[in-house]
Amino acid sequence: MEEIKNQIETLRQELHDHNHRYYILDEPMISDYEFDQLLQTLQDLEKKYPDLSDPNSPTKRVGGGITKSFETVPHKHPMYSLSNTYSKVELLQWEERLKKALGEEAQIEFTCELKFDGASISLTYENGVLVKAITRGDGVQGDNITTNVKTIKTIPLKLKADFPKFFEIRGEILLPWEGFHKMNEQRAALGEPLYRNPRNTASGSLKLQDSRIVADRPLTCFLYSLAGDSLPVSSQFEALTKAREWGFMVPESAEKVNSIDAVFDFITSWEQKRKSLPFEIDGIVIKVNSLFQQDELGFTSKAPRWAIAYKYKAEQASTRLNDVQYQVGRTGVVTPVAQLEPVLISGTTVKRASLHNADQIQKLDLRIGDLIFVEKGGEIIPKITGIDPLNRGSLEDRVVFIEHCPECYSPLQREEGEAQHYCVNDLNCPPQQIGKIQHFIGRKAMDIEGLGGETVSLLYKEGLLNSIDDLYRLRKEQILPIERMAEKSVTNLLEGIEKSKEKPFAKVLFGLGIRFIGETVAKKLTEEFGSIDQLAEASIVALTNTDEIGDRIAQSVVAYFVQPENRKLVQALKDFGLQLESIAPVRDINEAFLGKKFVVSGVFEAFSREDLKAEIEFLGGKIVSSVSSKIDYLVAGEGMGPSKKEKAIKFGITILDENSYQAFKQTL
Repeated sequence: MEEIKNQIETLRQELHDHNHRYYILDEPMISDYEFDQLLQTLQDLEKKYPDLSDPNSPTKRVGGGITKSFETVPHKHPMYSLSNTYSKVELLQWEERLKKALGEEAQIEFTCELKFDGASISLTYENGVLVKAITRGDGVQGDNITTNVKTIKTIPLKLKADFPKFFEIRGEILLPWEGFHKMNEQRAALGEPLYRNPRNTASGSLKLQDSRIVADRPLTCFLYSLAGDSLPVSSQFEALTKAREWGFMVPESAEKVNSIDAVFDFITSWEQKRKSLPFEIDGIVIKVNSLFQQDELGFTSKAPRWAIAYKYKAEQASTRLNDVQYQVGRTGVVTPVAQLEPVLISGTTVKRASLHNADQIQKLDLRIGDLIFVEKGGEIIPKITGIDPLNRGSLEDRVVFIEHCPECYSPLQREEGEAQHYCVNDLNCPPQQIGKIQHFIGRKAMDIEGLGGETVSLLYKEGLLNSIDDLYRLRKEQILPIERMAEKSVTNLLEGIEKSKEKPFAKVLFGLGIRFIGETVAKKLTEEFGSIDQLAEASIVALTNTDEIGDRIAQSVVAYFVQPENRKLVQALKDFGLQLESIAPVRDINEAFLGKKFVVSGVFEAFSREDLKAEIEFLGGKIVSSVSSKIDYLVAGEGMGPSKKEKAIKFGITILDENSYQAFKQTL
């Protein structure tokens, strides 16, 4: 048996090596026939000796697993989106912000990389073996698609060289043009509708239930970002080099440069070259190269401050404006949307384009019948960028922004200093009420299983849902008579609603949809005030004294709780048993830490930065992201930028290095 085991292991390693040479290095050592013969031998042995199976065997590349539903799992390290720009002037402004944060004397290197237009993926490796593949999702959590990802031959199942014991690597799964066109040729021959573009086709492929179908699709994957604690690299460019050594397909196009002018040269050189690439890119990603400087710069709630995407000018087309319709969002914002003669842009048929607000309509002097220019600039809904002056509609067909809500006919209001018009009839305007409930049940809020946006709309129209709290009044006998509502789905829906009562206070607060209250702000407020009752009574001063809460957010919170209807809703949710208080974790409170605010920056020997932050919170302290006069301590590790230290000295803040922090921890 030991001899068979060794034979199988030798075959697996040989096939892994040949896969790497063929798909990553483009240096095959044997013919396809010889490879297939080796693979067949291994398949026969694994079938004969199932006890010696391995989930990362090369035989798993052919697929075969069926996934009926994809489990949603959290990312250990969030997958942030990138800030975008189409302007070199904005890149210069970004560089100025970097210098301001790091200090004028700081030397900043950049890595320039191609921005692939595919489906983002996070791969987890443990002891050199692929153990998990998760989609980006909302950045905090995504879908586990490991079975499908294992069929992509450019993703190594086992690594080589000096890889870390545990780490994540992020990248983009693409469908190259050649494979995309072949797939469409096959569909055309069968008389089936053609796929619209490679990006959507790649993304859809990853969510197919049968991994054998995924294995037949010519997907590939470029990796470009490491995530983990104590990584054996100090820069982004070094991370790319190491990842290549470990066996990943890392683009050779990336360059390390030492000035923003060199960044501009990289952008210019690829503007034309990109058109000859075998896959789609839509821009260039520029990153601060030093990981120490990246740590110093940190993140906003949505994106890293140390990276930015320069997007190439979007494809443009001309078409006819047929009409303008108006949509009402959950916050009451009324958005004009142009209805267009269908036109093909970047592989997608475009029928609508955003007009944003009344000022945009007035600026363009729009008329029905105009020949207009439309582009897709990275937005879901394309936008109108101009009008052909020689092909205008008639003056009597000039577009004038509406004065009343298109849904409830209430007069619209426009607040001073704002571009949007609002329907203020938030309690009786159908799309606002439906939108609020849809927001409440969403993944980032209560994440109610078995209940989707369409079902909310249906239940609203049936008169069963008029506000958020009506969710907890639903009964099976009310829903079952509705068309398309089967008993099993109704049971799942009601169980999901009941389970949502266990969601933490921060999720409930975010779900209420208070203007300007995003996920991060909701967490800050629940940590600071502890309960919905204390938050409801908080003054503007108390709110703005909270870290990262400004006047606009404070005024919005106060305005929300002034409304009797909102207080009534909160009381109803409280009566239904939702979590409207923070459940304080059991902590080993240290009086020296209690209520004190800490900024943690740099790299530490004894623990990871995240573990250090968790320990400070466990001992009663609060973690703050930036240095200001409001914090008490700066815990400074190796490689911390000079600007934080300078600010700490300026404000008289105590600075603790790793040793003095350990001593401080012993304080009683």
